[in-house]
Amino acid sequence: MGRSNVGKSTLINALVRQRLARTSAAPGKTRLANIYRVARGAGAPVYLVDLPGYGYARGGREAAAEFDALTRAFFEGRDSACGRAALLLVDARHPGLDSDRAAWQWLHASAGYLSIVATKIDKLARGERIRALRELESVFEDSVLPVSAVTGEGLDELWTLIELLANKNKPPRKPSPLQKRAPSPRRK
Repeated sequence: MGRSNVGKSTLINALVRQRLARTSAAPGKTRLANIYRVARGAGAPVYLVDLPGYGYARGGREAAAEFDALTRAFFEGRDSACGRAALLLVDARHPGLDSDRAAWQWLHASAGYLSIVATKIDKLARGERIRALRELESVFEDSVLPVSAVTGEGLDELWTLIELLANKNKPPRKPSPLQKRAPSPRRK
């Protein structure tokens, strides 16, 4: 999830190393929830969902309201039960935008597990990167993973994060009756 033109579709393409998601230099290209089932190596497949961005929408306020409803339906649908993981993508060049802070607060109430990814890190000089990441971590009071779809910086770390979030979403396995159960901690 992220603002329009933050690079959500481009990042999906960089992660899978092929042109899978449609992209455009103009904001607002993604107009539906596009769901991609992808696997990395021999790992279990995960679903990456490319949602329309918030902020700018081709078609004005009416289209923006439709995209907002689509996003809410995705996270609040009957099958979600706050178990969906979410990545909030923010542009590293614009730390602490009001719309990003509002999205982060909304995600806290709507997603089971979440994390922040700073895109377009390649567009900042080293000193600017350090300042931007510090500001982002201060604003969101959480760690931020810097990535670049252009240079590939941070993509391996992002895959690790995605796999971690995906595994947190899986229901706990029931122990086999043949397995010895560890005693459960008692409450006072």
